Amino acid sequence: MNDFLSHPSIPDQRWNLYPARSDQAIKLAQAVGISPVIAQVLLNRGIETIEQAETFLDPDREELPSPLADFPDLPLSLELLIQAINQGQRIAICGDYDADGMTSTALLLRSLRSLGAVVDYAIPSRMSEGYGINKRIIEEFYHEGVNVVLTVDNGISAYEPIVLARELGLTVIITDHHDVPEKIPPANAILNPKLISPDSPYHTMAGVGVAYILALELAHSLGRGQDLREMLLELFTLGTIADLAPLTGVNRRWVRRGLHLLPYSQIPGIQALMQVSGVVGDKNLKPDAIGFRLGPRINAIGRIGDPVTVIELLTTDDEGVALERAMQCEQVNKQRQQLCEQIEYEAIEAYETGEINAKDDRVLLLVQPEWHHGVIGIVASRLVERYGVPVFIGTYEDDNPTVIRGSARGIPEFNVFEALEFCKELTIKHGGHRAAGGFSFYAENLEKMRSCLSLYAHGCLQPQHLKPLITVDALANFNDIDYDLYLEMDGLHPCGMANPEPVFWTPNVQVVSQKLVGRGHIKLSLSQEDWQSDRPAKRFDAIAWRWGDYHPLPSAIDIAYRLKTNEWQGEVSIQLEVIGARLPEESSFAGVPFMHRDRPYRCCQIVDRQGKPELRIRNGKGEILVIQKGERIGSLGKRAQTTQAVDVTQEPYYSLVKTAAAAWRAQKE
Repeated sequence: MNDFLSHPSIPDQRWNLYPARSDQAIKLAQAVGISPVIAQVLLNRGIETIEQAETFLDPDREELPSPLADFPDLPLSLELLIQAINQGQRIAICGDYDADGMTSTALLLRSLRSLGAVVDYAIPSRMSEGYGINKRIIEEFYHEGVNVVLTVDNGISAYEPIVLARELGLTVIITDHHDVPEKIPPANAILNPKLISPDSPYHTMAGVGVAYILALELAHSLGRGQDLREMLLELFTLGTIADLAPLTGVNRRWVRRGLHLLPYSQIPGIQALMQVSGVVGDKNLKPDAIGFRLGPRINAIGRIGDPVTVIELLTTDDEGVALERAMQCEQVNKQRQQLCEQIEYEAIEAYETGEINAKDDRVLLLVQPEWHHGVIGIVASRLVERYGVPVFIGTYEDDNPTVIRGSARGIPEFNVFEALEFCKELTIKHGGHRAAGGFSFYAENLEKMRSCLSLYAHGCLQPQHLKPLITVDALANFNDIDYDLYLEMDGLHPCGMANPEPVFWTPNVQVVSQKLVGRGHIKLSLSQEDWQSDRPAKRFDAIAWRWGDYHPLPSAIDIAYRLKTNEWQGEVSIQLEVIGARLPEESSFAGVPFMHRDRPYRCCQIVDRQGKPELRIRNGKGEILVIQKGERIGSLGKRAQTTQAVDVTQEPYYSLVKTAAAAWRAQKE
């Protein structure tokens, strides 16, 4: 077996721990009225000033620039659509088959129909055509008498189809958010946040965000903005979260509003989808409810079903039709889950018994026949989680076995779109962005493609990058975790891409019990003894999703985790979602190693729940010296019951504290 893939009893991960910034966290916390641990998370997100923190915690206080100013082609787009509506011209939307594309299509269909437009739509076949508008669709639009073509979530790479459309006399408006190629299509107007200033709050929008701006500005121009705003915002929220768009800038601001609307949705299809997916009765929705419940049911249709199902779901006003379409989404999603499990198993087996070495190549390209095009992107994401390398996964076209088509997923140090551009001489078609992409190439070029991707990967990846990355915000003791802290974290929401949920870590946690549950998950009971406390060891229930390969875990581990809640019989408790684990260091004490008078020590600085910074120093005997900032008396001992007070202004403690403080500052720098 490939040594790179041998499975230890814990995941082979790399941890990136943000440095503690205790002094800055305390100052920011006091100025804004939050706890130091939340302030530390804000600092980790690049939120340094009081004004930035206040805006982040209350996004609506910031005045946004007009989209008309930031998108140069927006005024022309509105003019062309208003003209089409007034003259009764036919408008055709070309969407995409993922959640972003389908919600964008539904959003524009609902808004344009409400504004009196004659409008229809088309979505390319995932199985036979792949992503984006194509010549067939353009020709069909032309023969159907369409006057205006409006793309959503695609089009920026469709140079030849747009040339054909213009030659046929069609007006073309592109709305897209994907990376811009060197050759831009000759559309009448292009709305793409990648073409505007990176400083614009609209720069990180998904395709549904561009559609939302276009629809809302059009409604305002026709005096219907207030009537349609909430309905449009619901679809924007659904599509933005399901597409994993960054929750920064206007995305976070508008999603925050939209999450309050969804429990009371005026769209029958959203209400039906929430009902069949079990998202009912929750008036404080989090993005997880969309990302893990609603989004997959929509995406499943685009992957292995008929996108018409979702378009009808989100555009019908008939509650019966809405429920029927939602049930179809539910059934197809179950089929999608089964397909994913099967293909993931086959992919792992094919790789681990094969000759390819992803550690040597620094990228994994896997191709097998008869895999379903619609779900291999999901499998690629799971292989990235498993192996920590960029993954390109493909299968042969059903009607043309000489062509391989696939999906790619990257890691932080690897740009998928740039990698595909680097290999563009070998591709038939490709597109995407930094984190993900799609591609096709001739089967005869398989080994050349593997070599080309490996060459690109060697230019940007080092061996240490080839492990799944866990980014950790702050050290936490179990005694610091309670429901009050969880509630305070609500100010950081909505969390998602580019604004992740806080991740804490705790060293030397005892695994009290563990068992496999569901489809390869580990349910745990964890405890941690705090040497400073006389209380019994605090215990939490925890879940480690998709960690069945690592069962049983060692009895003592360092863990990285997110805070969740679990409700049972009316009682709400804190539960840990474990995302990282590693064996404890020999000393089991988190901190920076240093030497003092030829003896080894470790030190760390934390902020307690009262916002007071503490310096902790551990010696080789396991004794820990704790000094609060500004205090001359510290405590020394192994446990709270056996500590003694010591004067840290006197030797031997004074010089030890100075050396430890210097070591900690050096580590932070």
